[in-house]
Amino acid sequence: MPAALASELWSELKRYISSVDRDEAADTVVNILIDNDIDIEEIKSNFKGDPEIKRALLQFTEDVDEDVDDYEENVDEY
Repeated sequence: MPAALASELWSELKRYISSVDRDEAADTVVNILIDNDIDIEEIKSNFKGDPEIKRALLQFTEDVDEDVDDYEENVDEY
């Protein structure tokens, strides 16, 4: 349910955010949801069709993959 509420808020508020700043705002929304243990699949299903959130999720998952790769490389060195 929190992702549904966040989606509704995002839909209403994003029109007040300049198009230049929307990607950064979407990153913040995604990070807040993830930090509050909202599943990525739940975010995807509640924010269907929103390009800014989709890009933010893609960036988040790429960053996580890079962090895991970096961690595994560091572990292998020891």
